[in-house]
Amino acid sequence: MDCLRAEAYILSQLRQHLSPTLYYHGLHHTLDVVEQALSLAQAAGVTDEEQVTLLRTAALYHDSGFLTTYQGHEAAGCALARRVLPDFGYQPAQIALIEQLIMATRMPQTPGTLPLARILCDADLDYLGRPDFWPISQSLYDELAARGMVSDKTAWLQLQVDFLSSHRYWTTTATARREAQKQARLAEVQQQLAAL
Repeated sequence: MDCLRAEAYILSQLRQHLSPTLYYHGLHHTLDVVEQALSLAQAAGVTDEEQVTLLRTAALYHDSGFLTTYQGHEAAGCALARRVLPDFGYQPAQIALIEQLIMATRMPQTPGTLPLARILCDADLDYLGRPDFWPISQSLYDELAARGMVSDKTAWLQLQVDFLSSHRYWTTTATARREAQKQARLAEVQQQLAAL
């Protein structure tokens, strides 16, 4: 596996071809998910080099489907991975695992008991319990509004309440790092909604 070439390829594609209105799902999000996934893997004691490489690749490609579609981007990302990763020396079983990890991030998340899928799902929504929740949340609102997918601020805040209320972290590390702050953000969103 030539992870570095696979990474260079997808980063180049994302830089050149992502829609400028992907305010949330831009290159910055992909890079953040890679960073968080590797941090969670280290905390979980994942030391197998192949496992770490496959997790990193899945994180890099998890939103690559946005290059071609908005709805169903996970499946499109899997199709892209299937098409290009063999050129970088990835074997069919490795690509199948990467696809499984990518599909686990589809909402609602479904990582099952697969540790790497749990890590990627938590990395993908790490911001829910971070200090930068509000600016990141605003970027998602702007992205959805640009697509006519959210009608107004009240509907957005209700969507946030519903999402934060139903979301769960899958790894012990993410739960310990982020759950308390996520609950604080939920309370803040509920306060804003009540004030309208």
